[in-house]
Amino acid sequence: MKIKKEIIISFIKRISNKVSPCELIINILFKLSFTFLLTALANNLYALPQADSVPGGIALVALDLNAETTAVAPYVAFNKRRVMVHRQNKQWLAVVGIPLHTKPGQHEINVSIQNRKTYTIAFKVKNKDYKSQYITLKNKRQVNPNTMDLSRINKEKKQMKAVFTTWRAQKKDLAPFIKPAQGPYSSPFGLRRFFNQQARKPHSGVDIAAPAGTKIIAPADGIISASGDYFFNGKTVLLDHGQGLISMFCHMDTIRVKPGQLIKRGELLGTVGQTGRATGPHLHWSLSLNNARINPILFLTQQ
Repeated sequence: MKIKKEIIISFIKRISNKVSPCELIINILFKLSFTFLLTALANNLYALPQADSVPGGIALVALDLNAETTAVAPYVAFNKRRVMVHRQNKQWLAVVGIPLHTKPGQHEINVSIQNRKTYTIAFKVKNKDYKSQYITLKNKRQVNPNTMDLSRINKEKKQMKAVFTTWRAQKKDLAPFIKPAQGPYSSPFGLRRFFNQQARKPHSGVDIAAPAGTKIIAPADGIISASGDYFFNGKTVLLDHGQGLISMFCHMDTIRVKPGQLIKRGELLGTVGQTGRATGPHLHWSLSLNNARINPILFLTQQ
């Protein structure tokens, strides 16, 4: 951490005429110590997502393993998908993404530790009723695509699935997420959607209403895993945060990043647009955890 010389000089001038030399030194040491403390907290701050054990939510499952005696993170899987694991104080904790189609009731994760047998831990998923949304689209192909459209859509699905099922080790804990664009939420997560009165898949993200050209920033550190102009999603960027956690940003006007690019939280990804299946300018932000689309709001400390 670098502290500008001018700041220290200014601070000394302000107090040098008011305190003794001894008090001056104590004040300087206190200010420097406080600055270092704030910087350390900012660099190492990690906030677990909000637990909400419902379809489309997150289950935080304690593994009952001492992180000091079990130094290597255990391998955890849910529905045959590897699950994010983090330390919480001296314990290991599984951060489980719950798919929207999951039925309420008891479910299990599988836990594997080096040189030990695999065992299971049960957790409960509660029921949640999501509201319905009815949207009218003038472009009929965006409701019932033709044969050529379906061929393109299937290719794009394979590309996105390859990203969502990728596991990238992430040793550094994620900092708290920030909102990727400024604007009100226009469509919440999980809505049961009807296009021209025809039922389609639930809303797998949140929509942020914003004028075209509004900046879209990275909610957390990651690496750009894919980008493109997709049939339904329009101009899209996928950002891999590590441990199976992927952000997807859709309906963009411009894309300012490239695949393979390392991104820091707050850096520019592109701008809001109205590309793909969209009735107005907005950002659709999806968050995938162990290949389950979950409510992105659960990762935000400030909404």
